[in-house]
Amino acid sequence: MSVTAVPGFTAGHATCGIKTSGATDLALVAHADHTPVTAMGVFTSNKMTAAPVLLCKESLAATGGQAAAVILNSGNANAATGQQGLNDARTMAALTAQELGCQPQEVLVCSTGWIGFTLPMDKISTGIPQAAANLTTDGGPAAAEAIMTTDTVPKTVTINGQGFTIGGIAKGAAMLEPNMATMLAVLTTDAQIDAATGTKLLQQAVGTSFNCLTVDGAESTNDTVLLLASGTAGPTDPQEFGDALTEACASLATQMADDAEGSTKTVFLTVTGAANDTEAAKGARDTANCQLVKCSWYGQDPYWGRIAAEMGAAGIAFDSETTTISYGGQVVYADGQAQPVDETALTAHMAGRRLDLEVDLGQGTGTARIVTTDLSHAYIDENMRTS
Repeated sequence: MSVTAVPGFTAGHATCGIKTSGATDLALVAHADHTPVTAMGVFTSNKMTAAPVLLCKESLAATGGQAAAVILNSGNANAATGQQGLNDARTMAALTAQELGCQPQEVLVCSTGWIGFTLPMDKISTGIPQAAANLTTDGGPAAAEAIMTTDTVPKTVTINGQGFTIGGIAKGAAMLEPNMATMLAVLTTDAQIDAATGTKLLQQAVGTSFNCLTVDGAESTNDTVLLLASGTAGPTDPQEFGDALTEACASLATQMADDAEGSTKTVFLTVTGAANDTEAAKGARDTANCQLVKCSWYGQDPYWGRIAAEMGAAGIAFDSETTTISYGGQVVYADGQAQPVDETALTAHMAGRRLDLEVDLGQGTGTARIVTTDLSHAYIDENMRTS
């Protein structure tokens, strides 16, 4: 399962010393014959934009949506590094192109890690040839490990569609508040699709997956989702491809939530009955990001009061008498008051890794779904570190 599950793509990795732990920290995903294929990207909306994101946008515009490879480093975000950061990103692309025999603008660049530190280019310049030398048709899982930062497990996915395949790797464990998250994702496919259509479908897939994920309400500087399409499988139905792409992105997003820093619960929050979809999304996101609510999940407490209070404060159409709140299919609040529950079943649900929370506002037909996590002591411990 990964980017190399798709015929015609290879991946490699290297350890070049960006991470003080000595773990692998450089990954390369490439079209097998190193020629450019159709490429698309969706990026962070944070105006504090990292150099690699700026370069990716520039390269995709210059090539009309073509790329032969993606080079990714972890341990350093190359963000808030000024002109030097942009120069270093260009150097990463040029060095990779030199190894592959393609043009620098046909190499997309991604970085993740600490913000505000210039890249150790002496180390990266020796790592890129190693990663290129390690390119194999089964190198996807190792590449997924190489892009990890505070992740504890690699994230990979493979979707077999009608006559085509989609593979992907991703990283992300915190600063998860899309658009999109502290996340990188590279997807590959053998489907034939043009850049304009592919970009639209990728945006739609991201919109219902990565953009519906929040851990801590913090949006990163480096968020990038890239899709490389070789076209060797021939034309495919856009709707079928879009559905498969959405499934792939949703899988990676859920894996991120399951591995979020310090989390003990992955919460699937669905809001229905809102005045409209926009209000449903507002209520869902405000509730998902409420520290009091997150703490109750960590404590395995199905206390509906905090959820009702957050929905009522969200600035959306709300009536306590029409609101219904359910955990694991059990109604805990309705008609303006607490409801009797099966305590044994509810306790068992709250003790599980994944929680299903449903809120029906009784105001209309608006719906939204978000994936989020609890807030634990371990999250605070992880994020007290600054170096």
